[in-house]
Amino acid sequence: MPRIRTVPVEEATGPLKDQYDAGVKRAGRVAGILRLQSLRPDVLDLFVKLYLALMFAPSELTRAQRETIATAVSRVNHCHY
Repeated sequence: MPRIRTVPVEEATGPLKDQYDAGVKRAGRVAGILRLQSLRPDVLDLFVKLYLALMFAPSELTRAQRETIATAVSRVNHCHY
């Protein structure tokens, strides 16, 4: 059981539901990192915008390099990515 209160997927409404739905469209599920920010949909929106910019905006790094970095950092942090 998580120690951080979250809004379950089935109870999400408004902008939070929109973010959850977009998460399902991107990844096939609502990732834990999205659920952890569910009490602050405004902050979640900013987080998602930052993530999308880091991973998909034009960069000197390829998409594969960005994914490799994200995977390596997640592994060091013992986080499923």
